[in-house]
Amino acid sequence: MKKLSKFVDTRIGFFTLLVVLFWLKTLFAYFTDFKLGAEGIFQYLILLINPLPVTALIYSIAFYFKRARFFYPVLMGLDIANTLLLYLNVIYYREFTDFMTIATMTGYSKVNQGLSGSSLALTNVHDLFYWLDIVIIIILMLMRKIHFDPRAISSKLAFAFTSMSLTLFGINLSFAEMSRPQLLTRTFDRTYIVKYLGIDAFTGYDVVKSQHISKMRQSATKSELLKVKKFTDKHYASPNPKMFGIAKGRNVIVIHLESFQQFLIDKKVNGQEVTPFLNSLYHGKDTYAFDNFFHQVGQGKTSDAENMLETSTFGLPQGSLFATLGSDNTFQGAPAILNQRAGYTSAVFHGNVASFWNRNNVYKNLGYQYFFDASYYDTSGDKATGYGLKDKLLFKNSVNYLQNLQQPFYTKFITVTNHFPYSLDDEDKDPNFQTTNTGNTTVDNYFVTAHYLDQSLAEFFAYLQKTGLDKDSVVMIYGDHYGISNSENKALATALDRNPDDWTDFDNSQLQRVPLMFVIPGSGSHGGIYHQYGGEVDVLPTLLHLLGISTKRYIQFGTDLFSSHHNQVVAFRNRDFVTPRFSNIGGTIYDNKTGKIAKLTEKQKKRLKKDREFVNTELSLSDSLNEKNLLRFYHPKGFKAVNPANYNYSNGLKREKRIEKKLGNKSTSIFSKNGNRSTVDDYTTDAPEQNHSSTDSNRIKITNPDGNNK
Repeated sequence: MKKLSKFVDTRIGFFTLLVVLFWLKTLFAYFTDFKLGAEGIFQYLILLINPLPVTALIYSIAFYFKRARFFYPVLMGLDIANTLLLYLNVIYYREFTDFMTIATMTGYSKVNQGLSGSSLALTNVHDLFYWLDIVIIIILMLMRKIHFDPRAISSKLAFAFTSMSLTLFGINLSFAEMSRPQLLTRTFDRTYIVKYLGIDAFTGYDVVKSQHISKMRQSATKSELLKVKKFTDKHYASPNPKMFGIAKGRNVIVIHLESFQQFLIDKKVNGQEVTPFLNSLYHGKDTYAFDNFFHQVGQGKTSDAENMLETSTFGLPQGSLFATLGSDNTFQGAPAILNQRAGYTSAVFHGNVASFWNRNNVYKNLGYQYFFDASYYDTSGDKATGYGLKDKLLFKNSVNYLQNLQQPFYTKFITVTNHFPYSLDDEDKDPNFQTTNTGNTTVDNYFVTAHYLDQSLAEFFAYLQKTGLDKDSVVMIYGDHYGISNSENKALATALDRNPDDWTDFDNSQLQRVPLMFVIPGSGSHGGIYHQYGGEVDVLPTLLHLLGISTKRYIQFGTDLFSSHHNQVVAFRNRDFVTPRFSNIGGTIYDNKTGKIAKLTEKQKKRLKKDREFVNTELSLSDSLNEKNLLRFYHPKGFKAVNPANYNYSNGLKREKRIEKKLGNKSTSIFSKNGNRSTVDDYTTDAPEQNHSSTDSNRIKITNPDGNNK
């Protein structure tokens, strides 16, 4: 103890004491207040070491103050400030299951919402642990039990501590990249950065990112918006008069098929249909389906697909728009447009944590009124996969919330079970379905989880038909992005009756097709399979026109798929593109009919040059619009800017019921229309977990493991 006391009485010893104590406090927060989802020895090792490098780096600043009367106050001030940052994140996390960004800290309304009114209720007894060491150290210093060391640390030694800290951080970052490649460039959940690099590193990263964004946006001008508007006006496609308004006034139910590719439709494995129910929809007389519809996502994957669906603008060239810019971006998306133009109520049903892809913030900026995330479902035990509630349970348990929404409503169900690595509990597998035997686990399992997803959709549609909701709705089904990556497509080739030795980049590009279907019962005789080329950016104008809502006043890069003026040049995020005749992949032009490198005429070369210019201009202008937040300068007729402060996603069911009660006989919810009787019992599922109770609590959390496809 005497040796320890003497060591603490030195500047290096006191520095070490504070670093170790803060390290322990951080680990305490990791394992008691934060749910970081560490898995495996390697991730836990990273979790254990990540608080040390940046803490040591910050605290080493004190070594550059030579006099003791400056060194000790500076070091204690840094420790108090760092502890305050940690503790504020603890309080904020308890309320929002998320970490504080610079925008949150500097935005009065968000801080006020998150920390002032409810902070006392969010405190716990064990919070004393975060501050007890500081109180004790200050008391010991006042009692002169800890002595000030008058000997200054040399500048060389101070620099050595700083350099050592930076080296340790480099090692930490290398370990993080080994476990989670592209951690900083492809951010989709702030939890990941905290898990791998720590609170301080996350805050520093957010400061740099915020400054970069702020600098870009400060330089933005209205003239840049005019360029964008001129482009979208020029390429606007007027609606097909035969299709415009055929679904007017109907509810919209969007079903987001995770990692679902078009080749699964009508695919048979060992003589059995992989997706028999979707096949029946695809060929149904009430379905408007597209067989040349491509995903257009970049690194943002699922979030990019959502952004294109909601806004008809592209994701970013690097990273996720939702995660990078979504907290503060101005959107003029589907939820707000439908609410303001046609009185739609909007909601998302998703059995994953709200912070994943920053949805808890982005949805507010989009104008979503309700977000039923994992906190509204029982995700315990085997009810959830790593990415959230299993699909059969998601659809079944969402009915409890769906039935109380005021109609017409715009809702989105985000499925997760068909997500890489496509693992499924044996009890959930169809014993009568035998998958492929390619020798590639990912490929073989992909058909199993796709079959499960198909069964979950069949159960949900049975509910819609039993309650009559199908006749009042348009159900839009789409795949968000590829499931089998290009690196594994050769293994997939055998399952597609192709020779893997003949596989080319052209084949990879053709597999980027995903389903798009609009199921509109009783809408007329125009149902069928349409062959025009299109992409996810085209979904919003198509949907709005089906609902009888003109899109001419909005800035949208997509065009109505049913329009005779629809542009069939489909841009990929890496600036490759496909057309009905040719595919431009990595600078090589392929003939779609032969799959071989095309022999082009001069006329075709000129046409493709124009197509390439169109793609480059389209992507660049979309990037400018989003990166510089240009929509803040644009005020289309009749559109009121969304105020995210108006939205709160807690107690969703109570708010629904409160509105029902207030409206009384004027309530249009399914529950009210059913004579104030629940329709939950109208839902039938064979999910083996169905007998387990669900909950309306918003304090249940699930774990997010790492994955390359999300």
